[in-house]
Amino acid sequence: MAEEFTLAPMRRLLKRVKNLRVSEGASEELRRVLGEIGLLLAEAAVAHAEEEGRRTVLRKDIRAAAERVLGRR
Repeated sequence: MAEEFTLAPMRRLLKRVKNLRVSEGASEELRRVLGEIGLLLAEAAVAHAEEEGRRTVLRKDIRAAAERVLGRR
């Protein structure tokens, strides 16, 4: 799943927090972890859509998935 993301945006995300140097390894690890989290969110969003009898994933499914997986609104 991580291959879906390029390294440059990962580096920018890290630098957005504080303008420090970011190693390629740190960017690669963030990409891997975000890929795993993204897959969990996608699975939860699809499950939510199916629970409501839909075959289309909507914005509200993503929000519900974020609450379920990440514990946030």
